[in-house]
Amino acid sequence: MASASGHRITVEPGTTHVRVVRDGLVLAESRRPLVLRETGCPVRYYLPPEDVRTDLLSPSGTRTHCPFKGDASYWSLPGAADLVWAYPDPKEEVAAIKDHFCFYDTGTVAD
Repeated sequence: MASASGHRITVEPGTTHVRVVRDGLVLAESRRPLVLRETGCPVRYYLPPEDVRTDLLSPSGTRTHCPFKGDASYWSLPGAADLVWAYPDPKEEVAAIKDHFCFYDTGTVAD
């Protein structure tokens, strides 16, 4: 758990079945996501690299910095820039998400 000035992050192992689909193509499927909850943000599922079709993703030049999680790297699909991100060297408080992938702008289904 990270907490500063009322900002809070928790990372917990999840058992939710997460399936990520874009334009009918399954990009990831996992029953062992990490569930990240962060103040002011939607719940995010961070998926182990073994459960992600990394062969479909191309590294992007985009990098962002989060003062609570660290520096993120991004990957894209043709026609979908910066669709997924990961923290290769996250802050100690969220070390569990290291190298796990998180998606947005997809048909992510969690059940």
